[in-house]
Amino acid sequence: VYGARKVWLTLNREGIEVARCTVERLMTKLGLSGTTRGKARRTTIADPATARPADLVQRRFGPPAPNRLWVADLTYVST
Repeated sequence: VYGARKVWLTLNREGIEVARCTVERLMTKLGLSGTTRGKARRTTIADPATARPADLVQRRFGPPAPNRLWVADLTYVST
């Protein structure tokens, strides 16, 4: 779905020189609008009373040799 910015960029790329405000005005006049992005869904609400896991890496992500430090991040698993 194209909003005014993408329409304007496409028109200019195809050699039709037009101001972006003109594209916005015409789209509004014709009742055309791009879709708005939805709000990001918060998947985890952490309980402040629970204990946090130990930081075994101690924020040093540069290992001294290959295969000495492996890190994974399982922020969200869709179920």
